[in-house]
Amino acid sequence: MPVSSSYRPAPRITELGEGFYDAVEAARFPEHRLRFRNQRWAERIGLGDLDAAEWERHFASFAALPENLPQLLALRYHGHQFRVFNPQIGDGRGFLHAQLLDDAGRLLDLATKGSGRTPWSRDGDGRLTLKGGVREVLATEMLEALGVPTSKTFSLFETGEQLWRGDEPSPTRSSVLVRLGHSHVRFGSFQRQLALGDQARIKTLLEYAVRHYAPDLVVGAGEDTASAFLRVVTARSARLCAAWMTAGFVHGVLNTDNMNVTGESFDYGPYRFLPVYDPAFTAAYFDHAGLYAYERQPTSVHWNLQRLADTLVELSSVDALSRALDGFLEEFLHAWREGILRRLGLTPLGDERDADFLSLARAFLVESRVGYDGFFFDWYGGAASAARAAASPEADKYRGATFVPLRSAMDAYQPADATRLTRPYFQRPAPCALLIDEIEALWDAIAERDDWSVFEAKVADIRTMGSESGLAAGA
Repeated sequence: MPVSSSYRPAPRITELGEGFYDAVEAARFPEHRLRFRNQRWAERIGLGDLDAAEWERHFASFAALPENLPQLLALRYHGHQFRVFNPQIGDGRGFLHAQLLDDAGRLLDLATKGSGRTPWSRDGDGRLTLKGGVREVLATEMLEALGVPTSKTFSLFETGEQLWRGDEPSPTRSSVLVRLGHSHVRFGSFQRQLALGDQARIKTLLEYAVRHYAPDLVVGAGEDTASAFLRVVTARSARLCAAWMTAGFVHGVLNTDNMNVTGESFDYGPYRFLPVYDPAFTAAYFDHAGLYAYERQPTSVHWNLQRLADTLVELSSVDALSRALDGFLEEFLHAWREGILRRLGLTPLGDERDADFLSLARAFLVESRVGYDGFFFDWYGGAASAARAAASPEADKYRGATFVPLRSAMDAYQPADATRLTRPYFQRPAPCALLIDEIEALWDAIAERDDWSVFEAKVADIRTMGSESGLAAGA
């Protein structure tokens, strides 16, 4: 197998020992039809030279990668789902396939979705619909382009099976997905050990998480290792939540098993992007109470962090853990202010003035019902883009009284990079967005005509947006 010098296998999960995972076998599929290959990330982790047959062998048949995990491992965890504790969950249709190091020495996971039944499948078939796989590709590409810490969809194969689902016209097509992320140590990984009363394994898991996901952890005055680690995870989670809010992203199932200790978004089931700023907007059709509505996401993330804190009490103290959690709101608000200004391509002026700007922007967005993505596109660069905003289909909304105070505040800000305003992306009439109607139209082209060109064009457009706006990491 041709791997480059940047391929750095690091099967560290086995350091945890028994009690954290189960060895499993991958399903055997009747077909392997490659639908998405993330070549840019493959190159970054030393797997870009794999030919088509090798890619299929490792990411559809799941042969072990060189010097990596010899067995596929379904991870064990519990979790609160819609705030109801569920001890029956775990990796029910996926497993950890391999671990590697990136250029900075950070640990990376290659994990699957839709790869067959495991001991945690319960009544499920362990499969992923092709539509679900397509939706996850789109979610991860869009969030990465908008600068949100997210897993990356690494590979997607169509597998030739017919699946039955209650929320899709059935039978429907099947797929298997591989994602690349920095960790699958979930809040629920700790919750499982607490439910089992296994303090020794909580300590083992904490030591593993610190060693690999917070190696530079500094324990401050009045802290211990557990509370210092919680402080770091709290800050990461606050920044992740702020990035969702900036992106207009609404998570459908913001449960404790869907949050990890590295503050990275992953595993996209029901999700939506805001059409307009609506605090009560929800993504999941079954979220009848609006528990995970757009503006309730910070509260939900903080609640989930409290559940992580519960698992660490015996290794710390209630007071120390409470202090670690106390930093959430300030970190979230600071990151949200920075995120809104970054999405507008503006240079911050300081917390107090930026806080006023965020309040004015939120008030205008709520009252005007202007298109959420359109607002950031029309006013990218601030006052320097007034002519583009005047030509917007929604220009009338910028002439009303509700926009006056925001427009006045905008005059004080300078573009972070004025050269970006001349790039082709900002000469087009409308932004790249990912609203539900477009996702459905993309899927219809695939389902009805097996036409993947619209999907492929969308991925390319998303990547262009991330690069030319400067929002994507490394852009």
